[in-house]
Amino acid sequence: MEFSASVNQLTQPLVRHLIDNAGKLRIQINQLANGCSVIDAGINVPGGLEAGRIIAEICMGGMGTVSLSHSSYTTHWPLSVNVHSTNPVLSCLGSQYAGWSLAHEKYYALGSGPARAMATKLKDGNVEPVEELYKELNYRDEAQSAVLVIENDAIPPVQIVDKIAAACKLEPSQLTIIVTPTSSLAGGLQVVARVLEVAMHKAHALHFPLENIIDGSGSAPVCPPHPNFVKAMGRTNDAILFAGQVHLFVKGSDDAAEKLAKELPSSTSKDYGKPFAEIFKHYEYDFFKIDAMLFSPASVIVTAVESGKSFRAGQLDNALLDQSFGV
Repeated sequence: MEFSASVNQLTQPLVRHLIDNAGKLRIQINQLANGCSVIDAGINVPGGLEAGRIIAEICMGGMGTVSLSHSSYTTHWPLSVNVHSTNPVLSCLGSQYAGWSLAHEKYYALGSGPARAMATKLKDGNVEPVEELYKELNYRDEAQSAVLVIENDAIPPVQIVDKIAAACKLEPSQLTIIVTPTSSLAGGLQVVARVLEVAMHKAHALHFPLENIIDGSGSAPVCPPHPNFVKAMGRTNDAILFAGQVHLFVKGSDDAAEKLAKELPSSTSKDYGKPFAEIFKHYEYDFFKIDAMLFSPASVIVTAVESGKSFRAGQLDNALLDQSFGV
């Protein structure tokens, strides 16, 4: 699977828009001592839904569209985020997925967005991508600047920023870091906007051929924020687990499309049935103990484009959504 487009180049106009409209978007631009620009989208400033929408499109590598609308498909939560990508493999897995682990002393975060596709490391004398996923995607980006999104409630230390720049073979001044706390409006929205990405990630985990996924869209209700990190994180996950809807268009046989549809919904997981914050607490706040198959949308449609047949599975759960969102 080969791609020629640069996710970092495609996102630069969006990054510039954030910087040029910082006041209007209620975000703050900070310049670190090493020259890196750090965009605060909800730590010391209010941020907001529009900032989150733009950040979500940055996460998708400039290959996705993100919009807000009102819908009646959930009982009590009409505000929805809608995402679409004509290149969902690269947009979601090659850019949006939070796959880069970053740590320094007590600071830990996952990085998502275009800079992931430029990050390399030396292994046995060879230059390899930081994430093994890029070998499978057969994609590596090259650009004169890069942007990474971090979900955290604190600005990253300069040591982490230097590490990111070095891995991307850039000067820190060529790097932009966007920080969105989960408890903020911008942070919550950009997480819920991963509704298509979690479906793509689960399809990958189910060993569905990625090259057969040719288009995709998704939607989920925008969750109300919560000042407590665990509850805020729980709500962003539950928006997708209980009310996320995804439509994938795939090549291949009807049997393969039907099998994917049946296995994709979150309700197929053994851990389904409680708000995510409760599940997280049950497993003593250890993500790795949670069934990986839980992270997926509530309802899916898979259309086999060669036959025209569509297969649907899963359903929305308004009761669990209300329990999570605090009705």
